[in-house]
Amino acid sequence: MQAQPMQMRTRALRHASRQAFRPARMLVVKTNAVAGSVAKASKIPSFPFVKIAGQEEMKLALLLNVVDPNIGGVLVMGDRGTGKSVAVRAVVDLLPDIDVVADDPFNSHPTDPKLMGPDALARFKRGETLPVARIRTPLVELPLGATEDRICGTIDIEKALTEGVKAFEPGLLAKANRGILYVDEVNLLDDHLVDVLLDSAASGWNTVEREGISISHPARFILVGSGNPEEGELRPQLLDRFGMHAQIGTVKEPKLRVQIVSQRSVFDENPGEFRDKYDGTQKALTQKIVEARTRLKQVDVPYDFRVKISQICSELNVDGIRGDIVTNRAAKALAAFEGRTDVTPEDIYRVIPLCLRHRLRKDPLADIDSGDKVREIFKTVFGME
Repeated sequence: MQAQPMQMRTRALRHASRQAFRPARMLVVKTNAVAGSVAKASKIPSFPFVKIAGQEEMKLALLLNVVDPNIGGVLVMGDRGTGKSVAVRAVVDLLPDIDVVADDPFNSHPTDPKLMGPDALARFKRGETLPVARIRTPLVELPLGATEDRICGTIDIEKALTEGVKAFEPGLLAKANRGILYVDEVNLLDDHLVDVLLDSAASGWNTVEREGISISHPARFILVGSGNPEEGELRPQLLDRFGMHAQIGTVKEPKLRVQIVSQRSVFDENPGEFRDKYDGTQKALTQKIVEARTRLKQVDVPYDFRVKISQICSELNVDGIRGDIVTNRAAKALAAFEGRTDVTPEDIYRVIPLCLRHRLRKDPLADIDSGDKVREIFKTVFGME
């Protein structure tokens, strides 16, 4: 009976100790709480995505999710100091600016009612002309100490009862609408909060109910979580809700490590100049993402490939059909990103470990990595050696 309290105390102490050594991040979070977006609040330039060395799995998973947000987000797990948060902040720079209703807390789309907050939607239905502003795609970072009210938003019950109006204070889900919501150390976040985030990411809506009053608003965002597996794992039920799982490790190659250190040193000395040097390459990658999003609707997965994908999931004893759905979507996104309308077996081979490794049942006696196990079954089913 004492195990659970001890575990909770250990978790709390570990959380507190980690936060004590992260003053810089907490400063960003406080700014984020006011402005609602690190992309807007912080003037510190991010490292160029095109110059991130190594970590190909993580970069591929992030790119495929921005091509097709319906993949369902990505969970990046790996050692400390492997560039997880750097990559997430860098990928936002690749995304094109978006049109929003000016001064709207939900980043409402100016013409699409499905992407409008309650206020903008009411004005739209009245036939008003909505003012348009152009902003960067928002990146919202979720602090570990956030409460459910801070995430979902709150309703002012007193004002609602006395004045008869729905006084709603938007939360981080509203600020993340049409952008990216990043949760660093997601494995240290309370399970019920992770569940709230995953529900909103899957449905695209956030509903807040208090004392019989209900308010809903769109919350369509790409959920990205990262963490160190040494500090604990997510429950299997929560793992399964993430579309993709990228597993990264510390770079071992000495020459590549030297390259990473050198690039980082040059960037820290003059971030603006370093970014300008690769501005053309960054813009080319942005254009590639835009074209891939347009091409995505034309991409098709042949029927026999879909059957084989489901056969792999079946042979791996993957519960449910999320694995089948995500693998098909990820393969299509990769084909679109590379300028094709037909999915090849190589596309599936590259994405299927990312889509299935976290859905396999844990075997403590297994002597093979879950990703390698997925690849082995793929080669058997597709007849590739």
